[in-house]
Amino acid sequence: MNSTKAGGATGVNLPALRSHNAALVLDLLRTAGPAGISRLELAERTALTPQAISKITTRLRADGLATEAGRRASTGGKPRTVLRLVPEAGHAVGLHLDRDELRAVLVDLTGAVVAERSVPLHLGAGKEAVVEAAAREVETLLGKRPPRGMLGVGVAVPGPLDHTRGVLHRVTGFPDWHGFPLRDALARRLGQPVVVDKDTNAAALGLAVAGEGGSFAYLHFGAGLGGGLVIEGAVHRGARTSAGEFGHQVVQMDGPLCGCGNRGCVEALCLAAVARGDVEEAARVLGTGAGNLVALLDIDLILLGGRTVAAEPALFVHGVAAVLDARARRTGEDAVPVRIAPGAGREVAEGAAQLLLAPLFGRGGE
Repeated sequence: MNSTKAGGATGVNLPALRSHNAALVLDLLRTAGPAGISRLELAERTALTPQAISKITTRLRADGLATEAGRRASTGGKPRTVLRLVPEAGHAVGLHLDRDELRAVLVDLTGAVVAERSVPLHLGAGKEAVVEAAAREVETLLGKRPPRGMLGVGVAVPGPLDHTRGVLHRVTGFPDWHGFPLRDALARRLGQPVVVDKDTNAAALGLAVAGEGGSFAYLHFGAGLGGGLVIEGAVHRGARTSAGEFGHQVVQMDGPLCGCGNRGCVEALCLAAVARGDVEEAARVLGTGAGNLVALLDIDLILLGGRTVAAEPALFVHGVAAVLDARARRTGEDAVPVRIAPGAGREVAEGAAQLLLAPLFGRGGE
C-alpha cells in the first residue's frame, strides 16, 4: 500500500483508511492549538488531496470535533479559513491505581486536566474492594451529569500484566491479583469502556503524545520502581507487556531479597537505601539501572518521576546523571541527559487517559 510522508504525518487517499486519515487531521488540529490550521496546510502536511481534506474536515465539523477559528491572510486569493479542535467535544478519565494511592483525572480532547481527585488506596484490601473504590472515585469525578463525549476510563496499574486483555499478573507484593480481569470487572461496574496498561507504559505514552520525541525511558520511583520505554516515538511494550520491568533487573547477585523472588534487584536496593535515609545511594543504584538501559537500547533521554523522586528531585537527577556521565567518559559517547518528567506527579494518571485519547489521533494507544 503506497503512502506519502509530509511533515511527519502519512496520509493515504483510500476510502478504507478514512479513519486513519481523520486521525492524522485530528492530530494536526490538536497540535495547532487555539490558533488553528487551514485546510491547505492540512493537505500539505498530510499529502492528502484538498478534496480528501475537505471531506474529512466537513465530517469532523458535523461531529462537533472541529470548528472555524477565523480567517488567515493568504499570499494570493481570498483569506483562508482556519479550523481548530473543539477540546470539550470529548473527555476521558485516567486512573492511576498505585500500591497505596489512587489518583484520578478527567481530561478533554487536548489532554488538559479539567478535574482531579486523589485518595489513599491499598491494593491489598482485596480485588472487589479496590474495584469498588476506583468506580466510586470515577463516579464522583464525573458528577451527576457526565461531561460531553465520554470515551471511557484508562487505568494504569503496577505490572506485570497483559494489556491486550486487561488481566493482571503477579504484581510484586500482591500475589492475589494474579489472573484478575481488571478491565472487564471495572467496565461492568461502570458501564463504560475501560483500557488497562502498566503505569509506566501509560506515563510514557502520555509524555510521547505531549511532545517528547525520539527514544526515551520514563523511570517511575514511588512505592515501587518501574520503567516505560518509548522507541522512535512509539511505546515499546514487548510481546507480553513485559518490556520495561526496570525495577527487577538484578545488579547485585548476593543482594537483599526482592518481593519478586530474586535478589539484588534495582527496586529492592533503591527502596532499602531510601528506607535508611541514603537517597544518594538510591540515586546511584537508579543510575546504574538507567546505564544498563542506555547500553542496551541506545536511548536519547532519561525522564524521572514518582513521589520518591519528587521528594528529592535534584539529588536524583544529579545522582543518575553522574553515573551516566561516567559511563559516557568511558565509552567516548555523549552523555544521555536526565530530567524530571513534566506532569507535577500526574503523569501516570494523565497517561492513563491517553490510552483512550491517543488512538483518536493516530498515536498508537493500542
